Amino acid sequence: MRYVFAEYELDTRLYELRHAGEPCKLEPQVFNVLLYLIEHHERVVTKDELLEQLWPNQFISEATLNHRVMAARKAIGDSGRAQRCIKTVHGRGYRFIAEVRAVAPADEPPPLAPGFPAAPSAPSPRAVPGAPSPGGRLLPFVAREAEVRQLHQWLEAALRGERQVVFITGEAGIGKTTLVDAFVAEVAPTVPVWLGRGQCLEQHGAGEPYLPLLEALGRWGRGPDGQQLAAVLLQQAPSWLVQLPALVPEADDAAVQRRGGGVTRTRMLRELAEAAEALTAMRPVVLVLEDLHWSDAATVDWLAYVAQRREAARLLVLGTYRPTEALVQGHPVHKVAQELQRHGLGRVLGLGYFSEAAVAAYLAQRFETPQQPAALVRALHQRTTGNPLFLTAVVDMLVRQGQLREGGTGGEGGGDLAVSMVDVPDSLRQLIEQQFTQLTPDVQALLEAASVAGKEFAVAAVAAVVAQAVDAVEDHCGALARQGQFLRAGGTDVWPDGTVAECYGFVHDLYRETLYARVPGGRRARWHRQIGHRLEAGYGPQARERAAELAMHFVRGRDLERAVQYLGYAGEQAVQRSAHQEALGHLTKGLELLAALPATPRAGPAGTRPTDGSGAGVDRHQGPGGPGSRTGLCPRARVM
Repeated sequence: MRYVFAEYELDTRLYELRHAGEPCKLEPQVFNVLLYLIEHHERVVTKDELLEQLWPNQFISEATLNHRVMAARKAIGDSGRAQRCIKTVHGRGYRFIAEVRAVAPADEPPPLAPGFPAAPSAPSPRAVPGAPSPGGRLLPFVAREAEVRQLHQWLEAALRGERQVVFITGEAGIGKTTLVDAFVAEVAPTVPVWLGRGQCLEQHGAGEPYLPLLEALGRWGRGPDGQQLAAVLLQQAPSWLVQLPALVPEADDAAVQRRGGGVTRTRMLRELAEAAEALTAMRPVVLVLEDLHWSDAATVDWLAYVAQRREAARLLVLGTYRPTEALVQGHPVHKVAQELQRHGLGRVLGLGYFSEAAVAAYLAQRFETPQQPAALVRALHQRTTGNPLFLTAVVDMLVRQGQLREGGTGGEGGGDLAVSMVDVPDSLRQLIEQQFTQLTPDVQALLEAASVAGKEFAVAAVAAVVAQAVDAVEDHCGALARQGQFLRAGGTDVWPDGTVAECYGFVHDLYRETLYARVPGGRRARWHRQIGHRLEAGYGPQARERAAELAMHFVRGRDLERAVQYLGYAGEQAVQRSAHQEALGHLTKGLELLAALPATPRAGPAGTRPTDGSGAGVDRHQGPGGPGSRTGLCPRARVM
């Protein structure tokens, strides 16, 4: 079958896309996405449908799917702004809108592309260990074969009903997430498991209780097995279902609220542990929690609790964290991990640097050449100390500079390259700075603003603080993500006020941390304040649900009244979850800031009360919550 559209034709017999008769280079997965959209051009294809049909029984993130759609657009001369062929239907999926003419040979049926499943139940090919890079390229996965084997052994034990809680440790850039991604990519096509994945965020203070666990449950609940999850939570963990209103049908809301009342810390821990055990009786569960050195204390408590239970459970928990950062901050995760390991209730898997042999293997896979000059390997190893993230960043830079070429080394024997390596900085932060200074001022400004917005950010929030149109910011972010520089695509979100927010994230925490440190203190505070106001306006009455995030922005933005307001909301939220340590942190901080407010309220029209900036009255000495507030800090009126 040939599909003809615009100046292109897609040939399913030759697995080829042609433009004006000339073949276009296209990865198999991108070909499959394009073919599926063309074959179903008469309707909208949802993201869930694409994931289920093209990658059955595999964990493929929405960001990876977005990369494949972006690559398909680029291949046919389309773009996210133009959308002449592939139209994004916000909140739904995609539709191929260009006029298509199908030309079918009379003598044979159209075959499917390699790896394209004949039906949803067809087995998919074994995934290649590796992780998609920010630009969509599959990064080589080397030197961790022993660690992957160890993870498989722990999974086998979990499949026998022996619960496993594993902590994967190492410094920034060592490859913790890449290891987890590679393991999941191997498991998903071969073992029928449920996968939950949550990310801890840097909060600089008491964070939202159980944030990564709630994120993992929320993602799971939005997937094809969401009804099963909601049914188990309703039966076993109603106090958790109350925290996930999107999973509750409106007709059942009152019943869930009744069953989920009277929450205590012990009940929260017990209910989710019992729900996990019930779920694993139906299907094995792999739960991934990343960056636990930033987690809230309640999440660490749950990990310790679930590891000590003796009931059978086909459960594998993989948690990543940086030991040095945890120790410096006095975070409990390191002590808990060590204690669990000491008593045989948990495992710790530490990752080290790459050896010279591993660097050579990385280059061989990256450039598809079996032999690499020894001088180049030695120079790269010395400059990067074998840190995988640093190694990848340095090689990317050399490729952009033309000193290395995809498909070859780019130098005779590597001698000249080894000499040129002298100019490569000795620190990854220095390298990030060097790459940053090569960007245009507009791109530099938006990246600095993005670092203030957070590791994950919405374009709409960044556009609120830089003198650039939203479309221009989207274009810059999209270009950086396609090139694999600084950013990766993160999908689309629709805010309650109707804003369609394209989302991106930094490829690694170090990129955001380095850029954040560049922003002068006064500008940083102003940007935090402006981003907080934009998020507050975008979420309207639902802003309370993002209380911890908004509190962070207003604390750092020195908007004390709003900071007190959202710290109160965050404290109330923590109390509702019986996360008393987090509640105490939020409320104590709120009281400190309340005391710092001037004794004389802001001047206003005669006879009026001061406001919190949103129209709600504030009593300086009583606090925004008034005497009837549960915490004494929670505002009387809802935001906006």
